Amino acid sequence: MFKVLAKINKLILPSFTKQRLDLAKARKWQKAIIAYRYYVTIRAVG
Repeated sequence: MFKVLAKINKLILPSFTKQRLDLAKARKWQKAIIAYRYYVTIRAVG
């Protein structure tokens, strides 16, 4: 389930690493997206 969700996230959600976003200056909604993507990716791999 998480592998499919991770692929959907990759297509839909923005990649902040490609945009060179500084985590110290990120807004709350950007941090929430980063945390969500991290959680899904870890669950898909492990």
